[in-house]
Amino acid sequence: MKYRESFISLKKIFNQVEDVIQIPGSKITIYNHTFQSNNSSILPGASQYICKKHGKVFFEKHRLDNKVYFRNSHESLRTEDCDISDNREFRYTIFKEGDSQKAKDFILLFHGLNEKYWTKYLPWAKKLVELTGKAVVLFPIAFHMNRSPAEWSKPKLMQIISNERKEHFTSVVDSTFANAAISARIQMLPQRFFWSGLQSYYDAVQFVEEVRKGINPFIDKNAGVNIFAYSIGSFLAEIILMTNHENIFNKSKLFIFCGGPTIDRMYPVSKYILDSDANISLYSFFIEHLENEFKRDERLSHFFNEDHDAGKYFKAMLCYQKMKDLRESRFMQLKDQIAAVALKKDEVIPPIEVLNILKGDYRDIPIPVDIFDFTFQYNHISPFPNSSDVEDEVDYYFNKVFEVAAGHLG
Repeated sequence: MKYRESFISLKKIFNQVEDVIQIPGSKITIYNHTFQSNNSSILPGASQYICKKHGKVFFEKHRLDNKVYFRNSHESLRTEDCDISDNREFRYTIFKEGDSQKAKDFILLFHGLNEKYWTKYLPWAKKLVELTGKAVVLFPIAFHMNRSPAEWSKPKLMQIISNERKEHFTSVVDSTFANAAISARIQMLPQRFFWSGLQSYYDAVQFVEEVRKGINPFIDKNAGVNIFAYSIGSFLAEIILMTNHENIFNKSKLFIFCGGPTIDRMYPVSKYILDSDANISLYSFFIEHLENEFKRDERLSHFFNEDHDAGKYFKAMLCYQKMKDLRESRFMQLKDQIAAVALKKDEVIPPIEVLNILKGDYRDIPIPVDIFDFTFQYNHISPFPNSSDVEDEVDYYFNKVFEVAAGHLG
């Protein structure tokens, strides 16, 4: 089945309400299951926090002030992060060959920043199952996909937010209904990028640990786990492998598609990702003023600097020029576990930055990085456009990318 045909047919049948969805004409079945995150207590909005590892208590100093940015907006954008129920309990999706046996191996698939629908990834997951025989788990990042309130995806409601941002920040670029929610939330409290990322990290670890305990209904407790990561999902996946919590990712392979650089070498200003003012706030907080922020926020400083490996490697992946020795030595250790494909015309994740991070300044880290340049019009948001005009070309390059991925992950 060609890519476009697969995309259209999967889009028609996919939902996350039904427990089981049979793909017509295929041996692959889609399963949906509920996941309960045990990690939302770290999110902004509580009055008190406890670091269980060190037995240390912290009191929240950064309370949200919604008066400026959300004068007319829906209450879901004023809700404290730790109180958003959609982010605590959600459905994840598994593609697997449709027999009664549990999968012997699986691939976690992580998506990009500010994505709300799995549509783009459905043919990706199906192709990975076909090429590797492994199950593929579509696992959402905190406050993305079906882990966010439905109101954040309503165009009319979000257009109000975008209009307010344009009125209040007259120089803002690329503010749209599609990025209004994430842009407003990040500009209001840039720390959210770290805390939601840390929850996503802990949730991925929790998922694998639950598999190891034998309580996942679809995956064998001894199953191998690999990762396919796209865009910002690659940032999460790199930290997962670098940290290697209790050695549960010792043998895991990671395939990176259109991702990999440090935060300061990504360019996410786009009507689909972040508007310019949100990106400035993110860059200012994490790249320019992080050490000063540590002085104001004891809990943030603690999780970045005090024997929390996930925070340490998160910090190492923020700025290209900082903590380079730690980052490059760790990637050297992981050289046999990581492979990547970048796209020549990708302006959000430039391929030169993928090379700089994964292969190092002197290109002495032997992580394989392929750079493709498709013969049709593409971009970071839509690497495989669903257009009948270039159907054969898209199908050719889609198969080429996923054959490389399967060769590494399979």
